[in-house]
Amino acid sequence: WLKCQDSLLLSPLRRSSCAAQEMKVLCALYEGGEAGKRNPEIYGCVQNALGLRKFLEDLGHELVVTSDKDGDGSEFMRHLPDADVVISQPFWPAYLTQARLAKAPKLKLAITAGVGSDHVDLAAACEKGMTVAEVTGSNVVSVAEHVVMQILALVRNFIPGYQQVINGQWDIAAIADKAHDLEGRHVGTVAAGRIGYRVLQRLKPFDVKLHYTDKIRLTPQQEEELGVKWHDTVEDMVQECDVVTINCPLHPETEHMFNAQLLSKMKKGAYIVNTARGKIMDRDALVEAVKSGHIEGYAGDVWFPQPAAKDHPWRSMPRHAMTPHYSGTTLDAQARYAAGAREILSNFFEGKPQRKEYLIAEGGKMVSPAYTQGNATSGSL
Repeated sequence: WLKCQDSLLLSPLRRSSCAAQEMKVLCALYEGGEAGKRNPEIYGCVQNALGLRKFLEDLGHELVVTSDKDGDGSEFMRHLPDADVVISQPFWPAYLTQARLAKAPKLKLAITAGVGSDHVDLAAACEKGMTVAEVTGSNVVSVAEHVVMQILALVRNFIPGYQQVINGQWDIAAIADKAHDLEGRHVGTVAAGRIGYRVLQRLKPFDVKLHYTDKIRLTPQQEEELGVKWHDTVEDMVQECDVVTINCPLHPETEHMFNAQLLSKMKKGAYIVNTARGKIMDRDALVEAVKSGHIEGYAGDVWFPQPAAKDHPWRSMPRHAMTPHYSGTTLDAQARYAAGAREILSNFFEGKPQRKEYLIAEGGKMVSPAYTQGNATSGSL
């Protein structure tokens, strides 16, 4: 018996036979509620199933879609043992830990409908020889715009001003007390990849002093066009920055990167915007840094695990501008990652190679330069 993931080694006839085999696709998505029923463009919800139902059923495959993803008794776990493909998304991740992967003997492909595959134990996935793919680039504009919005929300003290309107207040001094111009400030990004680079592009017209740190340096021409300063380490960069935005993937090297020690090296009164992954922050160290006033404000939309618990300390932390994880799931982004998920499935069924930029792990090894092999799922379940 030969697995479909090995179909590129087969003759065209054997590939067709493999592609024709009925597959079970297990998809974990968030509930759409009334909005999902009303708006078919919310592809990422259970009701609209990434637009995949007719496509898969016409090919003779089974599609199971559920929002019940956590715990051994969940609907997701009931179907995982005989699933050939799992589709999840960063906004409502079905964590594929080593223990879960051990209970999925048929699993050959894990697709992230969006960007960021840290909800998969990548070391265990490599040991299993399965493919992990995501729709790279699908929501980079969406997230970059969200970053700029949240930087302005913090620096201009927007949230307290909005709350005054809701609460029937009018205390200008209380808002102005923490409101600043962004112009002239030092703003740095941790990583200048597809998202971080677009953040830099969007911040340049604000006439700020730009900084970045990344293991892959931009070209001299890119640095000159942006007027951006490169730093060899994140420790060096944060000491100069009034605002730090985090745009790197979560993997063992970046897990809890912003711990108490790194936070203490930041400028007193600095702001942080994190739309990357919640686990890049040390949760409790951040709370203490904000409460003490060393960090003036924190914003972002990523938590760990997700969805965030009702008593998560960031919810009640002072001077924050947090949202649920939605920066990368605008309606525009959803159309792109739904199309990308369908493309990945089509290539898989037909035994065709995936786009190189979509691949995170394949053939027992990591193939994406953005990740290091390892596991960042501990504590997710």
